Amino acid sequence: MARTMADLSPEAHEFLAEYHLGTLSTVRRDGSPHVVAVGFTIDTDGGLARVITRRGSQKARNAERGGRAAVSHVDRGRWLTFEGPVRLLTDEAAVREGERRYGLRYRVPQPNPERVVVAIEVDRVMGSAQMFTGAETPRPH
Repeated sequence: MARTMADLSPEAHEFLAEYHLGTLSTVRRDGSPHVVAVGFTIDTDGGLARVITRRGSQKARNAERGGRAAVSHVDRGRWLTFEGPVRLLTDEAAVREGERRYGLRYRVPQPNPERVVVAIEVDRVMGSAQMFTGAETPRPH
């Protein structure tokens, strides 16, 4: 059964507000995976995962070509992955929104005129059971 943002539990929303680095997985031109550590934000209402980066970085070049991407993070037994079509946002308003959201979860980023946003339109969510509504929280043995 495919999960969506609407299925996220209150615990998942708390997890997404905590300071956790994750990984961004995109696809290089040759079809091989490119996986890097990143800070990322999730707009659960808008269904968008955002990673701010520098124009010309490998992740930006991969996103510019489109395709699919995923961001994930793990903390012990808790984990979430957000997957979907990827695109590169370069307009000033989109970049400012990416910076604003990043600043709320991590820290306010330093100004960078080369900044762009890797945006994933989330259509699939995966994670540990307690990250979804209706799931029981595992109890320690």
